[in-house]
Amino acid sequence: MMKEEREKEQTGMKLSYRIKKDWARNRSLYLIILPVLAFYILFHYKPMYGAIIAFKEYSPALGIAGSPWVGFDNFIRFFKSVYFTRLIKNTILLSLYNLAVGFPAPIILALLLNEVRNRRFKSVTQTITYLPHFISLIVVTGMLTDFSMTTGLFNDIVEILGGQRSPLLQNPKLYRSIYVISGIWQEVGWGSIIYLSALAGVDSQLYEAAQIDGAGKWKQLVHVTLPGIAPTIIIMFILKMGSLMNMGYEKTILLYNPSTYETADIISSYIYRIGLLEQDWSYSTAIGLFNSVINFGLLLLTNKLSKRYSETSLW
Repeated sequence: MMKEEREKEQTGMKLSYRIKKDWARNRSLYLIILPVLAFYILFHYKPMYGAIIAFKEYSPALGIAGSPWVGFDNFIRFFKSVYFTRLIKNTILLSLYNLAVGFPAPIILALLLNEVRNRRFKSVTQTITYLPHFISLIVVTGMLTDFSMTTGLFNDIVEILGGQRSPLLQNPKLYRSIYVISGIWQEVGWGSIIYLSALAGVDSQLYEAAQIDGAGKWKQLVHVTLPGIAPTIIIMFILKMGSLMNMGYEKTILLYNPSTYETADIISSYIYRIGLLEQDWSYSTAIGLFNSVINFGLLLLTNKLSKRYSETSLW
């Protein structure tokens, strides 16, 4: 027993020495990361305590601790709601459309820009595609609303092509297309930055070897470029899947209207109406928690499949 205690004491002293040595060596790095840790603790981890009201009938007068427990009643209420099917369907379809079209778009743009040899043209193109990212979402939705009016720019184009003028944002069938395409226009340039960085890290000797073997541009793309940036694409795809159901409510509530609810109303916009407008905090928290659990499950599943088939994963 004495020997074991001495060994534990020696191990503890060694660990303490290593920590002190590491702190002395990397003190500046730890100090730099402290504000980041404080931010996440205060604004991400501490608010998690509030999720408990999903299982309560929350009343501000009673507080979180004093509000009565209702168990899974709020979740059951959502599952039995007449809006449940519509909200799940719209959220999934809009997310899948955005994933199918929006995810490859910055990759394609990065690949095209990587092939441009005229630096001036490349810089101008990058600047043009980056700029929409810095436009306020309110301004973007205002532009979309004006352009989609009967007298707007989009209808001018429709008329030139032989179509009839109509209020486009009042048409439920066109809402998803307008939402997704406008999102790509705003974010495609900004999203391409990370892929351009990954392309810059691909070994140029691989291209030279491929050219010696007689590979053209297409084969170089398939056998050199894409495998070179595949880990980055996979990581970004996993992160995208982890937020698949988190379609932002801001753009939705600024664009939709009662005539497009059938295709535009999603979980996040419903949470906004129930939580902030109707002040049913427990019910809206339960819906948000349900949505987060789905996202977490998708993240775990995608990461596991990626690790099994590509050996690239978040952990």
